[in-house]
Amino acid sequence: MKKLNVGLIGAGFMGKAHVVGYSNFPKFFWPVEAVPVLKTVFDVNPEIGKEAVARFGFEKSTADWRDIINDSDIDVISICTPNDTHAEMAIAALKAGKHVLCEKPMSNSFEDAQAMAEAAEEAAKKGIIAMCAYQYRRVPAIALAKKFIDEGAIGKILDVRAQYLQSWSADPNSPLSWRFQKSIAGAGTLGDIATHVIDMSQYLAGDITEVVSTVSTYVNERPIQEGGVDLLGTVKLSGDVKKAPVDVDDQTSFMVNFASGAKGSIEATRNAWGRHNFITLEIHGTKGSIAFNYERLNELDVCFADDADDRRGFKTIHTGPAHFYGEVTWNIPGMNIGYGELKTIEIHDFIKAVVEGKQPSTDFAQSFKVEKVVNAVAKSNETKSWQPVL
Repeated sequence: MKKLNVGLIGAGFMGKAHVVGYSNFPKFFWPVEAVPVLKTVFDVNPEIGKEAVARFGFEKSTADWRDIINDSDIDVISICTPNDTHAEMAIAALKAGKHVLCEKPMSNSFEDAQAMAEAAEEAAKKGIIAMCAYQYRRVPAIALAKKFIDEGAIGKILDVRAQYLQSWSADPNSPLSWRFQKSIAGAGTLGDIATHVIDMSQYLAGDITEVVSTVSTYVNERPIQEGGVDLLGTVKLSGDVKKAPVDVDDQTSFMVNFASGAKGSIEATRNAWGRHNFITLEIHGTKGSIAFNYERLNELDVCFADDADDRRGFKTIHTGPAHFYGEVTWNIPGMNIGYGELKTIEIHDFIKAVVEGKQPSTDFAQSFKVEKVVNAVAKSNETKSWQPVL
C-alpha cells in the first residue's frame, strides 16, 4: 500500500480538524489510494507543537515550519495557520514539490492570493496538487443538490439565496483574536465565513460576475487576549481589561449576478445571537427548488414543479449510503455525519487527487475565483455601486 508522509503547519483548531481527516479516512474509504503517515508538525507555539506529537500521533515536531518544507521525506502539507502566513508557506511548499492543502481564505490580500494561484498553476505542470479547504461543498446533501441541478431536475436556475450566520463574536467581550485584525486576517466575516457560501453558490450556480454590497463593523474594540491561540468566542474577558481596535467587518450583505443570468443574495455575520453554524442555501429554478441548512446537514429539501397539485411542496431527503460519499454516512440514512466526517471527506478528496494527479474541484484556481468575488464586494462597499468580478 502506497504511503504519503504528512507535514502539518499549525496545530490549533483547524490543525486538529485536518488530523481527524488524515487519521479517519482510511477507516471509511477502504481500500484507499494511499495511507497517510503523520510525520512532522509545526506550531508557532513550540509547546503546542510538542503536545501535538503525543496528542495527534506525529513522529516529531519542529520549531521552524521551513523544516517541513525542506524535508525530502514529506509528500503532502496541510497549512492551518492564520491567513497572513498562507502565501509564503504555500508558495514555498509548491516550489519544493510538495502537494498542498491550505485552509481558506487563500490569503489576507488579493495580491498574495493571485501569487498563490500563479504558483499553483506552475506547479501543476509538474503534477503538484494545490487545494483549498472549502469543505462545505463536500457535504453529501450539497453534492446531491449539484447532481439534481446538473440533471436539470429544477430547470434553469433563477435565483440563489445564501447565508452564513454565527454568533461567536456577538459578545463584545469576546477577545481580540487574529480574526479581528486586518493585517493578519485581511477581512472579517467577509473572508472568514462569507467565502464558504460564495464557494458553495458558485459550485451550484456557476460563476458570479457582478456584486453590490454593504459591509459593517458593529463592535469597534475588543479585549486583548493573552497569547495567539484562536479562542473562537469560547472565552469571555472582563470588561475592565485593556482593549484594542477592531478593523475588520462583522457583517456583509451583497446582491450578485451570475454568468448564467441567475440573480442572488449572500449574507454573512458572526454577530447573530441564536445562530451557531447556520449555513443556508435556497435555489429556485424553473422546474423546482432546493433548500439546505447545515445545522441539519444530513438533509436536503427539494420541491419539483411536476409534482401533483395536491402534494406539491418541499420534501426532505435524508442522505445515506445511496448518496455521494456514502462510505462516510454509516449504514443507513439518518445515522448522520458531522464536521469530523466532513473533514475526512475533504482529506480523502485531497489524497485521491494527489495519487491520481488530477487537480481537485477546490484547487487554487477555483479558490481564486472566490477571492475575486471578495475583492469585488470590498470595492463595491467603498464605491457604493455595482462592481464587476475581475
